[in-house]
Amino acid sequence: MSEIVGVRFHQAGKVYYFDAADVPMEIDDDVVVETSRGYEVGKVVISPQQVIHSEITEPLKPVVRKAQAEDITKAQRQQKRATNAIAKCRELIEKLNLPMKPISAQYNLDGSHLTIFFSAEKRVDFRELVRELSRNLKTRVELRQVGARDEAKLVGGLGKCGFPLCCTTFLSEFAPVSIKMAKEQEIALNPMKTSGICGRLLCCLGYEYEQYRAMKEKMPPLHQEVSTALGNAKVVSYNPVKETVTVELETGSNVELPLSQITWHEKPAEDKQETKT
Repeated sequence: MSEIVGVRFHQAGKVYYFDAADVPMEIDDDVVVETSRGYEVGKVVISPQQVIHSEITEPLKPVVRKAQAEDITKAQRQQKRATNAIAKCRELIEKLNLPMKPISAQYNLDGSHLTIFFSAEKRVDFRELVRELSRNLKTRVELRQVGARDEAKLVGGLGKCGFPLCCTTFLSEFAPVSIKMAKEQEIALNPMKTSGICGRLLCCLGYEYEQYRAMKEKMPPLHQEVSTALGNAKVVSYNPVKETVTVELETGSNVELPLSQITWHEKPAEDKQETKT
């Protein structure tokens, strides 16, 4: 089987697999690869030794060569051209009165293909815009509409934590996030606290969800009658992270105890009754 490498074109971008084509390379090597948009420069992030071949299901395009100094210089030049392309795109959008916002642009290595990413609330007929851009920029132009999460990933920024957005630093793909994850972690269901700058639920709500769910399965439910060394009591709250339970004793006082120091009987389920300790 041929050698295969994983290549990324942008930080935290999706990893694409390519046929190494007998080109010796290591992690962090810059390479020129053939893509559907022509030749592009990417960085090796998965070496042939790390690739799980059973996951490769489609024919792969080849690595053309290790990137030379002139390839890097040309790629940097195309990035500067992309900035001018965005400015021209904004100008034409205003001229054509289109309800869309250009976000970023990317040229391939030789400048023969330009991809412009934009956001819009609805579908937009941008055929006239493509014709105008192609005529003005003298290249093939492709427009791609992206959602709110992808817009944040392309633009970047700081999260509520004060650090750069996860999607721009290490998240290569977006995982589904639900309000159930916030509820499981007992996070206040306030959009100002649970939403990112993209307006969608915070990606980090999913980071510890499974751990919280697993820990809470060990805990007695609220208002559960339990036995402790201090006597019978009722659960009033619990802390899954610390694995402690706060109970109300028969005397009316509250005390926080380690989970290991209380016992309780679950409600019968399917004629079975278990005792947790």
